Amino acid sequence: MKVIKWICLIIVILFIGACTVNNSLATVGTTKVPTQSHFENGKFYNAEPMEANSFSKVAGIFVRFLMEKKVDAAPEQALPMNTLTREQLIDLNNDTIHVIKLGHSSILLKVYGEFWLLDPVFAERASPFQFMGPKRFHPTPITIEQLPPIDKVLISHNHYDHLDKHSIKLLANKTKQFLVPLGVASDLEKWGIQPNKINEFDWWQEQLTPFGFIAFTPTKHFSGRAISDGNKSLWGSWVISAKEHSLYFSGDSGYFTGFKEIGERYGPFDMTFIETGAYDKDWPDVHMTPEQSVQAHIDLKGKIMTPVHNGTFDLAFHAWYEPLEHVQSISNEQWIQLHTPIVGEIWQLGQPHQTQRWWQAYMPKYTSTIITAE
Repeated sequence: MKVIKWICLIIVILFIGACTVNNSLATVGTTKVPTQSHFENGKFYNAEPMEANSFSKVAGIFVRFLMEKKVDAAPEQALPMNTLTREQLIDLNNDTIHVIKLGHSSILLKVYGEFWLLDPVFAERASPFQFMGPKRFHPTPITIEQLPPIDKVLISHNHYDHLDKHSIKLLANKTKQFLVPLGVASDLEKWGIQPNKINEFDWWQEQLTPFGFIAFTPTKHFSGRAISDGNKSLWGSWVISAKEHSLYFSGDSGYFTGFKEIGERYGPFDMTFIETGAYDKDWPDVHMTPEQSVQAHIDLKGKIMTPVHNGTFDLAFHAWYEPLEHVQSISNEQWIQLHTPIVGEIWQLGQPHQTQRWWQAYMPKYTSTIITAE
């Protein structure tokens, strides 16, 4: 057990080092030249500065990782899931948008007949290694091989729980287009994606679609998959406007004033997929607490909020169910319409939605309840 902890600690060092200790100024891996002020000397920067991570702070996180006992870090029994089939997805009508949570931050959309994937992670572990690192609490409701042809894959940033090499390689021959932040194309090309399938985005850049447009918008986060590539690719969120509907997908972010600007430019949104999980007092700048997630939804002028980035991987010190339980309480206080589907559940925009507290049946001394909202 100690050996495993020390090996995992090395992974944590590499991951945090990508953001905190890398000072090299290599050229960003993109053919596009960033035009905004958030790129300088080969690195990308947040619009709002973050507190620098001192050696003592990073060391303190390492000590916590090794010594702090986690409580309910993973569920003790299998979580509920709705298994999907290709035929079932193809049979969904083509005159609206269907939303399916695949786990963590991975979302499958059927957008007026086209299938789109947001941050698809189908691998067993969110890790550079197949034999160690955060392991899934549940399988995916459908395999990549079983998916129908995919029109678009949208990536928010290059962290392992959002950009999965295993998934991208399997999606290579069944996906028409990959939409990625600046600097991410070089990785996809190494993994076998044809360059003509990849479109890189800077913040606020848009692309027209047959139904409307897609826009890449800022977040407050960072990038890196190793010590040598910290912040050499961009990070961000996605706005999807399709006919009378609009969606927002946050990727990962700390709370910042940019949510209000996005809401002013592109809101209101029929649904927001907001990061709600993997937060901690030791990294408040790059992930949001549930209170901040709800405030981001309000800033964005969202109508229905779907909390993502939870319930699949153990990436922080809180209990696996805490983000959902906490955001449920906050949303009730703020009169926010919350959508908390089980993995694989299909929901059609414009239909009545259910706030299903499914996780409570898997917590000690709780039972599930359902609130239906129009």
